[in-house]
Amino acid sequence: MLIFERLVVRKMVLETPYEMAQGVAERFRTIRKEKKITLKEVTARSGVPYSTIRRFESKGEISFLAFVKITSAIGEDDAISRLFADHIPESIEEVIRGNRR
Repeated sequence: MLIFERLVVRKMVLETPYEMAQGVAERFRTIRKEKKITLKEVTARSGVPYSTIRRFESKGEISFLAFVKITSAIGEDDAISRLFADHIPESIEEVIRGNRR
């Protein structure tokens, strides 16, 4: 099975990896525009070529290192840090259940 054929269930919506990448790119663009940061400013702050950022925003294609750089350039470092962060229990019950595994 190819990874592009796999469907991921998220909030009761089936998404392909391509659709997920497109969604991340759209959210990045929305946040960048809300903060009134131009593509040229992202390029200057991150060192990532303008054409790479444009391709990401339009197609969702980018290397992970370039993604980290441009995300940091718009002040969203914490989003990357939380990506695979350790889970913090929300209740004592969750702590107890976790210890039994």
